[in-house]
Amino acid sequence: MNVTVLYIEDCPNVGPLVSELQELLVDRSDVTLTTTLVSSESEAARLGFHGSPTILVDGRDPFPVPAEAAGLSCRRYPCCSDAAGQAPGFPSRDKLARMLQVSG
Repeated sequence: MNVTVLYIEDCPNVGPLVSELQELLVDRSDVTLTTTLVSSESEAARLGFHGSPTILVDGRDPFPVPAEAAGLSCRRYPCCSDAAGQAPGFPSRDKLARMLQVSG
């Protein structure tokens, strides 16, 4: 399985997300984790980049946002909103672990 994290420069959420993924993947030699800096609107459209950070598992977004156009922006994950309705900048550790189990 290939997990790719797409991000824009200066994204405050990419570091914590990558750290969570690295911890979850310690014993998963079957998974390759890469990061890709997205620097243009055309590249965002080509990659299906819907804000930073975007996670792709084997090229597919496991947390799709159908109404969002591709582009260079920050991303929120409404699938992981807290009790106050605030959407975080990346999925919770639990959601990431489930994503890796389902995809693996």
